[in-house]
Amino acid sequence: MTKMIEYAEAVPEVREVYDDIMRTRKTDYINNLWKVLANHPALLRRTWEQTRDIMGGPGVLDPLTRELIYLAVSVSNSCEYCTATHTAAARTKGMSEEMLGEVMTIIALASGNNRLANGYRVEIDERYQ
Repeated sequence: MTKMIEYAEAVPEVREVYDDIMRTRKTDYINNLWKVLANHPALLRRTWEQTRDIMGGPGVLDPLTRELIYLAVSVSNSCEYCTATHTAAARTKGMSEEMLGEVMTIIALASGNNRLANGYRVEIDERYQ
């Protein structure tokens, strides 16, 4: 397992990113993903800035919809860590248990239908091209 870099032992470049994470998220907590990525400060900064800008920046999708999309992709990719963190984030943005159930149902449906379409090598309809 890769070492997690705590704030107290972080180099200044990492502390700067950690500070931005805490300021942006209005928290004193740094998630384990960031602590692992801190082993590579440039990767940490690039990943954080992209995440901050896409998930929290301007756009037409509301914050809950963004989290639900992230959650769906995380479940589909079998990322236990991201599924847990983005389920929690979606809950803080208003996701109810009923919404979670519906999202999981849609994920299961899409995953199954995707496998059928791929397995049968279904040709794409001309109108959808």
